[in-house]
Amino acid sequence: MVAEVCSKPAASAMKKPFGLRSRMGKWCCHCFSCCRGSGKSNVGTWAHYDDGAFEEPRYQVRREDLDQLHRAAWWGKVPRADLIVMLRSTDVNETDTEQRTALHLASANGNSEIVKLLLYRRCELHAFDSKKRTALIKAVQCQEDECVLTLLEHGTDPDLPDVYGNTALHYAVYNEDKLLAKALLLYGADIEAKNKCGLTPLSLAVYGQKEKMMKFLIKKKANVNAIDKFGRTVLILAVCCGSASMVGLLLDQDIDAFCQDKSGKTARDYAVSSQHNIICQLLSDYKEKQKSKKFSENSNPGKEAEE
Repeated sequence: MVAEVCSKPAASAMKKPFGLRSRMGKWCCHCFSCCRGSGKSNVGTWAHYDDGAFEEPRYQVRREDLDQLHRAAWWGKVPRADLIVMLRSTDVNETDTEQRTALHLASANGNSEIVKLLLYRRCELHAFDSKKRTALIKAVQCQEDECVLTLLEHGTDPDLPDVYGNTALHYAVYNEDKLLAKALLLYGADIEAKNKCGLTPLSLAVYGQKEKMMKFLIKKKANVNAIDKFGRTVLILAVCCGSASMVGLLLDQDIDAFCQDKSGKTARDYAVSSQHNIICQLLSDYKEKQKSKKFSENSNPGKEAEE
């Protein structure tokens, strides 16, 4: 078995031709019947998962709101020599009305050369904007590959959460951006970080029906038994989304298929109440396999010990 090479990628290696990657992912599962209702037993309806974090990823910028440095960082049209002079006489960490630094603006708009100059001037790597987002989070949100790599190479912490509790990895997963997700993991991003809804990157991928990202994260050893703040497992989320393919993939893992959420419901309960017949069959088959496996182990107690 050949081990995966874990050398940190160079910024130039991150660039890909436009159109080969998805740009700004979209949610495709909302308000399934198994998650509707308002009774006490309806713990954590789909509406309780806050999607506001993923709206309008790019900054809304008005020229009149920015000073000279911030304009240069955003539009990136200032000659390098002029910018160097400007940086010598300006506070590189000064913020605008939205608490954005020049590094935030340059990173979000893909002005990598300005990012490098700001970092050379030792700007604050971990400054927060009005939504407590770092420049790294904005670069990931906007899928600015070279800026992401440059920030990571200069030691930016990939695990600082924003006001929603999302880390940079959550946004890479939302965008279905395996390239940036891999880079973040190589630089130590926590694959089990939870946002304020208790969703790990894997849970988020399942909730958004982003199957390719789900497969990628499982391959990277993400916890398939992670639970959110409502006690829902990744499997329960897949059932609530009505995705038989994701349910099947999860059942192939070492997963607890019988765990109850805070309302006392299992994945099968949700499948039955929503009349997801194919998923019900998958769960029934899995249950029978587990019974057969347990019976076999109990019938041959010495075999496992010998192995």
